[in-house]
Amino acid sequence: MKVRESGMPDEEVWSEFFEPKSILKILGINKTVRDIADFGCGYGTFTIPVAQTVRGKVHAIDIEPEMIEETKRKAEKRKLGNVETITRDFVSDGSGLENESVDYVMLFNILHLNNPEKLLREAYRILRRGGRLGIIHWNYDSTTPRGPPIEIRPNSEQCIEWARGAGFNHLIRYDLKPYHYGIVGVKE
Repeated sequence: MKVRESGMPDEEVWSEFFEPKSILKILGINKTVRDIADFGCGYGTFTIPVAQTVRGKVHAIDIEPEMIEETKRKAEKRKLGNVETITRDFVSDGSGLENESVDYVMLFNILHLNNPEKLLREAYRILRRGGRLGIIHWNYDSTTPRGPPIEIRPNSEQCIEWARGAGFNHLIRYDLKPYHYGIVGVKE
């Protein structure tokens, strides 16, 4: 099942909205993190810098074969042997990863899907104890230049409530100016 349409632009426009390395630092992704799952890796905007940062494997998962091929191509070009690309309908079928197999789960610009709680429970399942969840989403503001329609765009309070309901604790919100917010939570 595809995520509800968010109006994702082509890669050139998309990359103008983020400074991935500074965002990853704010959200606590550094060399102390081993294995990561990136749900909805898209163009590899965050997957590639994450793979250059962490010491373990990055599971880049997307339903779109073209996005997987693009991420794979970028990883190979940079000789990143720690990126595992997975074409999978993780919304319907889960990630396919083992219980407690990763240290960090990235849910970036994806929680506008139907039943976000299901995806958060899957993130919780695959995280090791002490592992962290990172969420990024578009600000709940209709003046942002892109992003899902406001009627399906979650605000940060909703994301925090959903994450808490899935079992996450110590949820902290970050302002990722100019267009996004971030949230980090912990599986205790």
